[in-house]
Amino acid sequence: MTTDFGVPPGAAATRNVVEQRLSDASGTAGIPETIKIEFRGQPTNVQVIDMPVPRLFYNPGTHRIRAQRSHDPDKDRALNEDPWSDESQEYLHYLLTTLPADPSRRDPKFDDLQQSLREYKQLEPGLITHSGILVNGNTRRAALKELGFPIIRVGVLPKSCTWDDIHAVELTLQLRQDHRRDYSYINHLLAVEEQLALGVGPSDIARSFHTTKDAVDRDMWILNSLRDLIGRSANGAFSLRLMDFENAKEKLFELYRTVKKERNREKAELLKEARLTAIVLDFAKTDVRYIGADFQSRFLDDRLPADLKPAVEASAPKMIPGLNRPAPSAAPQVAAARALTDTALKLKAVEVAGEKAEPGQLADASKAKQDLLDVFDGAIAMAGKDFRLRKKRQAAPDRVNDACEDLRQCVIDLVMARGNGSLDEDAFDDAVVKMRDMLVEVAAEANRTINLPGEGLTWLTAVVKK
Repeated sequence: MTTDFGVPPGAAATRNVVEQRLSDASGTAGIPETIKIEFRGQPTNVQVIDMPVPRLFYNPGTHRIRAQRSHDPDKDRALNEDPWSDESQEYLHYLLTTLPADPSRRDPKFDDLQQSLREYKQLEPGLITHSGILVNGNTRRAALKELGFPIIRVGVLPKSCTWDDIHAVELTLQLRQDHRRDYSYINHLLAVEEQLALGVGPSDIARSFHTTKDAVDRDMWILNSLRDLIGRSANGAFSLRLMDFENAKEKLFELYRTVKKERNREKAELLKEARLTAIVLDFAKTDVRYIGADFQSRFLDDRLPADLKPAVEASAPKMIPGLNRPAPSAAPQVAAARALTDTALKLKAVEVAGEKAEPGQLADASKAKQDLLDVFDGAIAMAGKDFRLRKKRQAAPDRVNDACEDLRQCVIDLVMARGNGSLDEDAFDDAVVKMRDMLVEVAAEANRTINLPGEGLTWLTAVVKK
């Protein structure tokens, strides 16, 4: 079920104002302005009125800034206790104006919205309840408030609207394929999770979100992985938050695809942990791609200084209830990889805390994180060099394999041409002569490159000499 935040103070007076303005709009000459929405599964036209900006309240349950509320835990707690207080409403206003990935910084897109409102006024109406809660248009109201504009145009939901309706209507409007500003990545994940919790099936969610069932499965795998990382990042009073991963969307997509392709469970875990550490350390997507299942053993272990090598203690075996048999434990390499990821997470948690941490603790964490980043940087550089070298070594064999596939198709084409007499024999003969000349060149260059020819090159050399 969705959260019921009740009604804001002065709701009765606001209802009177709303109903009076609806009545006034209906009584004017001409056709009243309406907007079409989906309400309880049915298309519904709702009437648009002008409302004073100060009389309306931000929606405390809006999906747009759900993850960002954890930016200030004290204010988030106060918001849960009294979402309609001046302090809580000011906190919501602040979050609506800031970057989703870093609420300590102003969002340039919000400034663009203000400029648009300044030049063109309000083009699209928002949406409110009779008690003055903004269902759609929270960010626009924040921009109008800062600009000092006294009026906002809004559609009015039916009187019977509940908090379940508010959440559903907001989500439906957001998922329209128009020019609406998208939710941030993490808030999108939370919206998908909310729909699953409400009993909506993955296929129906995929249809509503204009995506696929596989993408819904991927999103939930990523969200569960992030929650696991947050739990592992706990370092005293500090821990990471979901919004700290706002900018990792594409890297997390690639992590999911790569881990799911790996058949071996141990290799998949090694790959996952090493890449997660690189993601926590903010390496670029192109760098993270160089990290494979053997990254730790081939490139990282020898570079790690003693103080960064995690001490992995042998854990007592856990018994499977009812079977009296020990459950499989993580391999030592996997345990070491997880411990290193935990180290990076805990250091990042202190760094993100910033001024909330003791100066000495913050300095130590920043230095240790920089040391770990430098080690990873060197290891990734070597892994990238190894990848490029292997790619160069495979270039010539790959070309031959591609040519073999083309020749296989050529055999099929010859069989079909024989059946209907469609072969251009002169053109085919010219192509075979060209292939012969190319094979002579390939044999010559291969013999200059390879000191001890194998069976294939020996055969090719003999053929071109005839």
